[in-house]
Amino acid sequence: MIIKTYQIYLSKVFTSTLLKTFIVFVSLAFILNIFEEINFFKDLEVSLTLPIFLTFLNIPSIIFDIFPFIFLITAQFAFIKLIDQNEIIVLKNFGLDNLKIIKILSVLSFLIGLIIITVYYNFSSSLKHSYLNLKNSYAKDNKYLAVITENGIWIKDEVGENINIINANRFSNNILYDVDVLQFDKNFDFKKNIISKKIIIENKSWLIKDALISDSKGKNKYIQNYYLLTNLNYNDVNSLFSNLSSLNIFELNDLRKKYESINYSSTEVSSAIQKLISFPFYLTIMTILASTIMLNIKHNKSKIFHLIFGILISVIIYYLSFFFEELGKNEQIPIEISIWIPLIIIMLISTISLIRVNEK
Repeated sequence: MIIKTYQIYLSKVFTSTLLKTFIVFVSLAFILNIFEEINFFKDLEVSLTLPIFLTFLNIPSIIFDIFPFIFLITAQFAFIKLIDQNEIIVLKNFGLDNLKIIKILSVLSFLIGLIIITVYYNFSSSLKHSYLNLKNSYAKDNKYLAVITENGIWIKDEVGENINIINANRFSNNILYDVDVLQFDKNFDFKKNIISKKIIIENKSWLIKDALISDSKGKNKYIQNYYLLTNLNYNDVNSLFSNLSSLNIFELNDLRKKYESINYSSTEVSSAIQKLISFPFYLTIMTILASTIMLNIKHNKSKIFHLIFGILISVIIYYLSFFFEELGKNEQIPIEISIWIPLIIIMLISTISLIRVNEK
């Protein structure tokens, strides 16, 4: 297929506007995030270069989350340029109607979306992983580590003079099942081993049911209700594995399988995967929505009006998506529906506007 001159021109207008908008949002993200990092390190003796470095590591992940709104504003300003320079009229004189213009920008948005999730997202998730590891090394409450493997859930927890290594086959609701707790002192000398079929987690004092306890001398004793002091309550345990933005799509899929193997809820992981799958469509729909808005409102409105209107639409879409996403995470509706329904709603609104778009 031969790419025509007007297709190249429209693509240049859109991509150049996208690049400018991207730079503006990166600058805003840098300013907002640097203050957060400086505040985090205010009680630590570190140089200013560390917060700046962490900010650069974190920005790509922040920008990824707001890409749909970057595309909406980009499409708005691309149309402002075309309208202000009367290029829409010139294009129409050459037989190019509004629907064809929107089609070109939509296809371009979809292709850029594919590049973003295959290249940019992997890059940003890698940087986010480095960001979290580096920042967590300075965290004052970094007394526990957690990981999920084929052998279940593992937690390392330091409490006072004790170090607990906790292994459980599965985690469901607020209960760890088939648990083995190895307790050491600060020098990693063995103190005791606790075996139980069930640990109930509500607060930081875990209730171990029917605990079989073996001490360093090999003596065993049975306690029906044994309380283990930890740094973690139920919400802490439930959020130990929630930094999903630091994982690429393959790692997310592996993590989902591990969660399912220990009966740990994989809802949030499935939601993250669905969001990645839907991402190119999301960008495309936002471009279509912005295009129809620009072609259906009066052209004598100021740029400030268009910018404010775009931000207002972005906020509405954000809360609509957030509402459905929370319904999915709380398992009120299927995850697939929670991610795709907002996009379908936006697409329907855009389609209604498209009916009149060629009359403009």
